[in-house]
Amino acid sequence: MRPLEGIRVLDFTRVLAGPHATRMLCDLGAEVIKVEPPVGDLTRFGQPRLNSLATYFIQQNVGKLNVSLNFDDERAIDLARRLADVSDIVIENFRPGVMARLGLDYETLSASNSRLIYASISGY
Repeated sequence: MRPLEGIRVLDFTRVLAGPHATRMLCDLGAEVIKVEPPVGDLTRFGQPRLNSLATYFIQQNVGKLNVSLNFDDERAIDLARRLADVSDIVIENFRPGVMARLGLDYETLSASNSRLIYASISGY
């Protein structure tokens, strides 16, 4: 048994620090659900590539589950809230204020999931 088995992580991260952090949680046994926009995470399209996917994307996201959500659609935001309700951890690295504007900030999500751990990763 790995130390984080039974822990569910909802991953709203992209680029480097966030995907790397959630990759480590996945390696330790957590179930990680990566949320991507409909076009996919931008790191999917970099170089070098293997079988049409960027090798960086593969390396950072191996083992994660994926869901595509369009945050211009209120139904997608509602689905994200429902996923947060059944998650132990939410990790995001958007610009300050984005998650609050979407209604996916700690205050909103913890109102229906009091045990939620919420991590925000910022740039330097």
